[in-house]
Amino acid sequence: MQYVAPRWLPGGNLQTIWPALYARRAEAPLPAYRRERWGTPDGDFVDVDFLDAAVSGPKPLLVLFHGLEGSSRSHYAEVFGAFAHARGWDYAVPHFRGCSGELNLAPRAYHSGDFEEVGWILARLRAQRDPAQPLLAAGVSLGGNALMRWAEEAGSEAAKVASAVAAISAPLDLAAGGAAIGRGFNRLVYTRMFLSTMKPKALAKLAQHPGLFDREKLLAARDLYAFDDVFTAPLHGFRGTDDYWSRGSAKPHLHQIRIPALVVNAVNDPFVPAASLPRQGEVGSHVTLWQPAHGGHVGFPLGAPPGHVRAMPERVVAWLNEHR
Repeated sequence: MQYVAPRWLPGGNLQTIWPALYARRAEAPLPAYRRERWGTPDGDFVDVDFLDAAVSGPKPLLVLFHGLEGSSRSHYAEVFGAFAHARGWDYAVPHFRGCSGELNLAPRAYHSGDFEEVGWILARLRAQRDPAQPLLAAGVSLGGNALMRWAEEAGSEAAKVASAVAAISAPLDLAAGGAAIGRGFNRLVYTRMFLSTMKPKALAKLAQHPGLFDREKLLAARDLYAFDDVFTAPLHGFRGTDDYWSRGSAKPHLHQIRIPALVVNAVNDPFVPAASLPRQGEVGSHVTLWQPAHGGHVGFPLGAPPGHVRAMPERVVAWLNEHR
């Protein structure tokens, strides 16, 4: 697989920001999603958006797990949906809790190592379909790390659920990614953007469950490390940010994966330091690494201005199709 960024859009930050804001997505308008709300075993809910294929008969299902504060309307989700729809596949975007436009109910949210949630969602999707219909899964950024953690934990059992998986721009070493996004330009732009939505959601969660965490500490958080230390880590059973980032990282366990897995990371991703990327000797024979020099974070633009963001999803869908 080859990818070279256009000359008019140099550098990892431009290749991250421009595609998300200005680049063209699908060539044609995406059909309307059909939403299902599923009750969870802990009395909460998740919302899953579907695009149903126009063709009848057996067909693959492509499942996309979105990134931090993403949704079925994220630019990458719409492009993956367009490629699935064009191939006559069914498509599903499960929303991590609190990301579908409505606050979830339980005293929890979501996190990068949420493999149990991913596993529950995939198992339910698998149970709804004919066993002859392949299930393929991709995860973007946070969703990619969580998906790889599921594949690692499931081991050989993963093949009973999914035929192949892919992670795109996933921070497989959460500590390295957290450090990168917490300094310099990244802190000023990306950290501020994420906290602008994460803090209000956390405060709404506190209103639901008074005493859940220290409000003043949350308000004082200026980076993801501090936010995770007061909110994400304790709400999900971790001792703190260091424990969460250590146990949640997929990189140390990639050799445990027993189904075809594609791991895509641009070397110039501002969120994921190149030095933290896995090497082939660390991952085992089931994992394929694709690490192009350019692409930014979930960007991979192509074409003349304003460009489009179809390059990466097209290649990932083609790879998944080969391994279905």
